[in-house]
Amino acid sequence: MIIKFWAELLGTAFLVLIVLGSGVMGQNLFPGQTGLALLVNSIATGLGLFVLIQSLGAVSGAHLNPIVSLVELLWGRMEKKELVVFITAQIAGAYLGVVLVHLLFNLPVFITSSIERSGINLLYSEIVATFGLIAVIALSGKKHVEFAPISIASYIAAGYWFTSSSAFTNPAVTFARMFTNSFGGMAPAHFFPFVLAQTVGAVLAWVVLKPLSPPHASA
Repeated sequence: MIIKFWAELLGTAFLVLIVLGSGVMGQNLFPGQTGLALLVNSIATGLGLFVLIQSLGAVSGAHLNPIVSLVELLWGRMEKKELVVFITAQIAGAYLGVVLVHLLFNLPVFITSSIERSGINLLYSEIVATFGLIAVIALSGKKHVEFAPISIASYIAAGYWFTSSSAFTNPAVTFARMFTNSFGGMAPAHFFPFVLAQTVGAVLAWVVLKPLSPPHASA
């Protein structure tokens, strides 16, 4: 369990480092060009997520996401004590990741975001995006399990573009976004609505996919 804890903590830290760090780099390279910055952000996130899943999948399942761990519990593939351990590691790793981003890019280490991300459309977006993520995790490895990491990573990269919220789909990463005013930041007032939407999307996916057998791959 200790090994899984550290795998989830470090994996989530690097996921946040990739997500937020590439956003900062994109913004620095292309000031005022949000589309190009988002392109950089999405490509880096997709590639980085693939590497993390491929590297940590055999260690902890590479959940890196409290929603994924919750659904694993609902699928009967995780015990409640494990869920607590995983979520603790993911939240701690997420905060470590945002601190690393700020250190690497010479930004204020301790800060609360003031970036507004409000609107019912963004919450609908998170429901749909998270529903899709769980569906991809459940179904992408059924025929060829080795394709699951690239399928999941590709879905998240695409989600940056086909959703209005840019597919956060992860309460741990959403938590980290509250502590940065960089490209991927989000004001704390929007944290709970986003997480609620993500949870609704995940539970809906679980209900819809429940008649199917549990997935063969985790992310």
